[in-house]
Amino acid sequence: MDPVIIVGAGPVGLALALALARQEVPSVVLDEGPGKDEQRLARTVVLQEDTAALLERLSGVPLTEGGYRWTGWRSMRRKQTVRQVRFGEIDPGEPDGSARDAARAPRNAAEDIVEGSAGLPPLHIPQHVLTTALRDAIAEERLVKMAAESRVDAIEQEASGVTAHTRGPKSTWWRGSYLVGCDGPRSTVRKLQDIRFPGRTAVERHAVAALRVELPWPGEALLHRMPPWRTSGPFGGEVTARPLDDGVWRLDWLLPAGKDLVTPELLVTRVRETLAGWSGGATPPYDLLDTGVHTVHHRLARRWRVGRVFLAGDAAHLLGALGTQGLDEGLRDADNLAWKLALAWHHGPHEALLNSYQAERRAVVAARLRAADQALPLLRGGKGLRAYVPGSGRGHEALLADGHLGRGPLGAPGAYTDSPLMAPHTASEAPIDTLPGGQVVDVQVTAEDGTFVPLRDRLGRGALLVVLIAPGTGVWERKHWVSAGIMPRLAAAVSALPHSAELLVAESYPGAAAHTVLLVRPDGHLVTALNGVRPADLYAAAEAALGGAKQQPESSEATAASH
Repeated sequence: MDPVIIVGAGPVGLALALALARQEVPSVVLDEGPGKDEQRLARTVVLQEDTAALLERLSGVPLTEGGYRWTGWRSMRRKQTVRQVRFGEIDPGEPDGSARDAARAPRNAAEDIVEGSAGLPPLHIPQHVLTTALRDAIAEERLVKMAAESRVDAIEQEASGVTAHTRGPKSTWWRGSYLVGCDGPRSTVRKLQDIRFPGRTAVERHAVAALRVELPWPGEALLHRMPPWRTSGPFGGEVTARPLDDGVWRLDWLLPAGKDLVTPELLVTRVRETLAGWSGGATPPYDLLDTGVHTVHHRLARRWRVGRVFLAGDAAHLLGALGTQGLDEGLRDADNLAWKLALAWHHGPHEALLNSYQAERRAVVAARLRAADQALPLLRGGKGLRAYVPGSGRGHEALLADGHLGRGPLGAPGAYTDSPLMAPHTASEAPIDTLPGGQVVDVQVTAEDGTFVPLRDRLGRGALLVVLIAPGTGVWERKHWVSAGIMPRLAAAVSALPHSAELLVAESYPGAAAHTVLLVRPDGHLVTALNGVRPADLYAAAEAALGGAKQQPESSEATAASH
């Protein structure tokens, strides 16, 4: 069968190629550029726990080697610290793989809210470091072909596949089974498919500087609103400082609405004023490494699928106001689409499953955009609620922190609660802390070979995961309990599922009683939790997660018309 054509060699396109390869699906990546990325320290990304884990799994290297995990988060308003978070760290020795909460810092007059934080902190990394790690992994991958200086200018579909024409030093036609446009905001793939891309332009604009300097909060990311010192030039009342590796910081100043020019002289003046304000009046020594202006747009493609052509990443959506990160959602697009394309590639088209990509991912991104649109007038519209509700300013700081830290409606990973792949409700459902459609918690599990691994390590292989919660099994070798109790019956039920599945055992899971059985999708979203071994209910849930009973494939023209 022909490979999947991936248009675009940014982080989303490269991650999708590796995710398909892990499931034995070949792909060709059409890269408009020369095959390498410009090094820009002012162009960085912040990855949340799930997307950082996905990229480390795909690249095979710990991204902390080129990135930096914050030790904490601090929100300031004028001279006061109004919110502080100190991050915990994952303890690999804990049987349930949970995180230790960091010790709470002592309160003082300047600290109104002090929180601990479970889980790993966000990972801040230059984008070129990230793409280099993915390209290095692809160089060792036999199932991925890279084609540099290949710009797509035509796409043709038929019932059996899709063909793309590229121009460049070697203009040629590429034949594929499916095509995914990961080619950014100005996506050629989206335009060739005549897909509308409505939304808002220049929702926010930031001046950006990367510099090496010592700040009073080593390792902590900082959001400072309404700083008390006098400012120069067209700069707003908000600045963010986020640490990188090797003593480097990225600083972002919110710019007021309009198109005021940010000259190098104005930016240097602002750097000096900001550093002096944070350091008690004297500007500390610093080395300015890179600068830029970052403009945030909010747009959402009307369709994410036309026949055998799909959109992902910035080609499908643009978001990023109020501290949120669009790349997180782009990587979740790739994770969601990869296992569905792999199943269709290996076993034939399954329209309900392929259609669920748009239904799930577009709904989640649309919810994020709605949340941002509702918050923007309050946070950026002058007095807003502060004129009517005492203390509402502190609520604003919390809302902004959610966006930066990947929490709440602005930043938390979405759940596919309204997915067409939801399992039917049954009397055997067991309540746990994760709702169906939500991301599972990364607990420690025992794999089929008897090793103890994080649950996330078993994702992305194309198989469903069945996890039995069995307290006490962690102290015994698998051979001692694999044939005892309910295990033989559960193993038989797993072997009878309509798709390949791996049976795992965990000592505990948040909110789950002993002998609860979890069914998890290849992208880490919960299908259902059952009270004990229920072969018929487990089978029905697995079938629903795969899109139901397999249908006859439609022609590409018919599928395109239905969207």
